[in-house]
Amino acid sequence: MDESNAILTIPKTGQTIELPIIEGSYGPDVIDVRHLYDASGMFTYDPGFMSTASCDSTITYIDGEKGELYYRGYPIDQLAKHSTYLEICFLLLYSKLPDKQELADFEKDIVEHYMMVHESVRRFFSGFHHDAHPMSMTLAIISALSSFYHDSTDIKNAEHREKSARRLIAKMPTIAAYSYKSSTGFPLMYPRADLNYTENFLHMMFASPIKEYQVNKTAAKALDLIFILHADHEQNASTSTVRVSGSSGTNPFASIAAGVASLWGPAHGGANEAVINMLEEIGNINNIGEFVTRAKDKSDPFRLMGFGHRVYKNFDPRAVIIRKACYDVLDELDRKDLPLFKTAIELERIALEDDYFIKRKLYPNVDFYSGLILKALGIPLNMFTVIFAMSRTAGWIAQWNEMLDDPKLKISRPRQLYTGNHPRDYVAMQDR
Repeated sequence: MDESNAILTIPKTGQTIELPIIEGSYGPDVIDVRHLYDASGMFTYDPGFMSTASCDSTITYIDGEKGELYYRGYPIDQLAKHSTYLEICFLLLYSKLPDKQELADFEKDIVEHYMMVHESVRRFFSGFHHDAHPMSMTLAIISALSSFYHDSTDIKNAEHREKSARRLIAKMPTIAAYSYKSSTGFPLMYPRADLNYTENFLHMMFASPIKEYQVNKTAAKALDLIFILHADHEQNASTSTVRVSGSSGTNPFASIAAGVASLWGPAHGGANEAVINMLEEIGNINNIGEFVTRAKDKSDPFRLMGFGHRVYKNFDPRAVIIRKACYDVLDELDRKDLPLFKTAIELERIALEDDYFIKRKLYPNVDFYSGLILKALGIPLNMFTVIFAMSRTAGWIAQWNEMLDDPKLKISRPRQLYTGNHPRDYVAMQDR
């Protein structure tokens, strides 16, 4: 037998099938089952795709056991220490770190050329109901962009794809901020050429025609870090949705809108919002003991949000990075003595010292700290997932581009295990 193949034996028929083993450049090998059905008439069954590689990719790698995350081979801690979000966008899009001039040109293109939206797009926001959720507005506007930018919807045209990539990255903070402003009834603010990407988002969120907003550098740096840490994360639900949608040949705005819709689900993009809701439920520092006891009781439905991670079985490397930024923001904005943040700090201390959490490796994750940062900045809960979508846009576009360049690309068509009725004949109405 070829040692580069896995051997599958089917007891019912006695058939033996050799399945190729494919080696990745880093991480576990995979068993290639593409021709299993042709050889055996059988499918694999993997709900949630927990053991299935849907594609090969060069963009992001996660080692959940070791607590490692890499963008294009660079460890996330090094990137977070030295890069800005737009530098990460460049890396994800073009597979390399930019030189000084490339980054300057990219930043100028994003902020000065593409960050503004068409005036008709601005008018779209007046058509939403006064209490529309910012995420629903963001989703609708992204989908509508294909109606305005016809010069970047041809997926077979390299120039179109380049324009759509830069437009989506640039316009996301504008759309996100306008969604917030529309939900509050305040005027929409234009971006400014003298502010960088993240500063512009804060400006458009909090400035008004009668009062200029002074961007706090510590706040902007922490928010930029949140963007970096959420820029991509392998084949999660929303990224897979972008790929599945894009595999049909739809335009990039529709594919990214599909990703936003997937991210909106609370099981995916709502984790840091759930952290704040949990802290508000706990109420104050005196109630922590009761809730920790409840969290340890398997029969109690209460769960500590922001602790542990589905992918990272040891610790979330992003949490290690963002923790200091969180405390810097709390110190800079004088938030530590407020009840919610005092509760969070004490809960963190207990989780890092209690044997129950240590043995189960239930350490605070990135959502715990990002939720605290966003709350400290005065960003409302209904904007948390919008900011997540803004952060993840670069990764979605990189994944979409990679998929289109893959010569093995096929329209996504998962199989199923049918458990319904056997074939049966129609029964006439009078005989039922």
